[in-house]
Amino acid sequence: QVQLVESGGGLVQAGDSLSISCVASGRTFSVYAVAWFRQAPGKEREFLAAVGWRGSNTNYADSVKGRFTISRDNAKHTVYLQMDSLKPEDTAVYYCAASTSSVPSSRQVLYRYWGQGTPVSVSS
Repeated sequence: QVQLVESGGGLVQAGDSLSISCVASGRTFSVYAVAWFRQAPGKEREFLAAVGWRGSNTNYADSVKGRFTISRDNAKHTVYLQMDSLKPEDTAVYYCAASTSSVPSSRQVLYRYWGQGTPVSVSS
């Protein structure tokens, strides 16, 4: 079992930056790929970014490429999502998820463990 807890969400203005974190506990965290997803009101959950177990292998959705950066610190059992140039359409609940694979896939079905989410609201 892997437990994931997100933090760092909040209310920001358009153009601001925000970094959110995901702390893991339980089984060996470092061998899993970890991803960030988000779900806006009335919309399906969408993939944002994923990082492989070494941290050097990453995968981004086209919608956030160049604005969001995913990173991980295995010593701290933590994965980060740095979000720059935020837009009102980035408003959503942000979830981290850990895969049973080391490959940073965008496929939700591969992510077995999920956090409870942290809300991000971007005002115009």
